[in-house]
Amino acid sequence: MGLIEFSKLPVNTLVGADWATFKGITKGREIDKGYRGKYRLTKCVCRLLSTLKPLQDRRYKKMLADKPLEHDPVFILGHWRSGTTFVHNVFSCDKHFGYNTTYQTVFPHLMMFGQGFFKKTMAWLMPDKRPTDNMELSVDLPQEEEFALANMMPCTYYNFWFLPKYMSEYCDRFLTFEDITQEELRTFEEVFVKLIKISLWNTHGTQFLSKNPPHTGRVRELVKMFPDAKFIYLMRNPYTVFESTRSFFTNTIKPLMLEDISPEQLESNILDIYMRLYNRYEADKHLIPEGNLVEVKFEDFEADPSRMTAGIYAKLRIPGYDAAKDSIEAYLNKKKGYKKNAYKYDSRTVELVEQHWAKALSDWNYKL
Repeated sequence: MGLIEFSKLPVNTLVGADWATFKGITKGREIDKGYRGKYRLTKCVCRLLSTLKPLQDRRYKKMLADKPLEHDPVFILGHWRSGTTFVHNVFSCDKHFGYNTTYQTVFPHLMMFGQGFFKKTMAWLMPDKRPTDNMELSVDLPQEEEFALANMMPCTYYNFWFLPKYMSEYCDRFLTFEDITQEELRTFEEVFVKLIKISLWNTHGTQFLSKNPPHTGRVRELVKMFPDAKFIYLMRNPYTVFESTRSFFTNTIKPLMLEDISPEQLESNILDIYMRLYNRYEADKHLIPEGNLVEVKFEDFEADPSRMTAGIYAKLRIPGYDAAKDSIEAYLNKKKGYKKNAYKYDSRTVELVEQHWAKALSDWNYKL
């Protein structure tokens, strides 16, 4: 257990943003009365740490900016709570992969300068397990990169953690890219490539391994950026996903938000955005070149992760499985006996899922 509980954070994760990003996210937005103290403290820390960003920028320009990527990334896609974290952790045992770390999500501008000091401080403060599902937490463990991107530019879906009233707007602009401007799209491309290069440098990998649910709505753009990228798409029982997402969003948003949102509105947004993300992926997945996409039910992966992992490597023609096999098996053996949250679906959950997510239930043949 760290010194500070996640639910009692005196600041939110925007402390690690650069000053331009902080201003871009919060400009013109009303901060609700109960959060103004947290906002002001976050703003002060952000402003102070932002003075160090030029040090990393100079090192990045000198060492990495002009260096081409050796391989296009591997993207793990799927709605939140679809098992993407477990699959990400399994594949990250392969040392040829590089990834965004938990530390990098909060302090993406303090990677090539000051990481030693700030990482030790963060490790001392943060809890050792995620509050929502007891998955282990550590500064060096792989983490989804949207949190880091949210501290590097204002063009990310995770702005909704801070400003949840605008969740639907952020969905259209920065999740499905339906309303994104060309300038915002160029910013996304440039910043994402920068994050990838720094992640590979930091973890000594040669191919970026991405686990980022928002990328599920960006397949069209990702294929344009990385024509030979590989994609692993996870689907999980929608009844479980709804219960788990509602719990995850409710618990995670509380220490991060700067304005109020009712539980009813948050639930309504979850129901709506699930299908928007699902439909966007279904509409665009044909753009992925033949042989570069594997679709997997998480329940199948969880039942036999060793066999499923080997099969994904083979189907996507990802090199290095034999070299990584022992590390993967060691991780899986360590996870045996892990106790997941148990979900019991009440009648209201069943009604909501069947009313709003019937297409997903039908397409993937999920039943109670």
